[in-house]
Amino acid sequence: MRINENVQTMLTSASKNALTPENDSPVNFSNLLKEAVYKVNETQVQSQQATMKLATGEIEDISQVTIAAEKAAINLQLAIQVRNKALDAYQEIMRMQM
Repeated sequence: MRINENVQTMLTSASKNALTPENDSPVNFSNLLKEAVYKVNETQVQSQQATMKLATGEIEDISQVTIAAEKAAINLQLAIQVRNKALDAYQEIMRMQM
């Protein structure tokens, strides 16, 4: 799973805008979300690369590949759960009567 170059550029600039001691501007939710998605993608790519290296014989220790795959799976499951909670919250707000 790869993100196209335009989205990667946006995510890189979003991570630079995060709240740091040098940058006291408020954190933008959309930037945090983009950065989180980028990190999930990054772990997926690292897992795929580790699998390819194992297949080509560059890595002989299978535990490295297993750890990379589990990190990617856990990050993906977390992202899915956050998405589900956000959708549930949105649906609950839409059901409220004014």
